[in-house]
Amino acid sequence: MLQTVLGLALVIGVLFLAAFLLRRLNGGRGFGSSGPLRIVGGLIVGARERIVLVEIADTWLVIGLVPGQIRTLHTLPKGELQAPSAADQRFALWLRQLSERKNEGS
Repeated sequence: MLQTVLGLALVIGVLFLAAFLLRRLNGGRGFGSSGPLRIVGGLIVGARERIVLVEIADTWLVIGLVPGQIRTLHTLPKGELQAPSAADQRFALWLRQLSERKNEGS
C-alpha cells in the first residue's frame, strides 16, 4: 500500500513540475491568454446550449454553441460593455435576498 501511495505522489509531483516548466517557458502567462482571441462574456441558454461573445481584434462575434456545432450568429464592431443600470442592481439585490431567505428556511 505504501509503495502505491508513493508512486502516486511521484506521478503527481512530475505533473506539477511539468506544468511549472511549461508556464516558465510561456513567459509566466497562463495557457491560451497570449492569442488574438478573447471571450468577453457568455450566456447559458439551455442545458447544453450557450451563446458566447468573442473579441477578435476590432470585431465582436456572437457565437452559438450546441453539442457538435458552432455557429456565428452575428458580427459587430468592438464596443464598450454597458455598466448595469440601477434597476438591474436592485433586481440582483432582491434576488440575492430572496435566495438567502430560502436557504435559511431549509
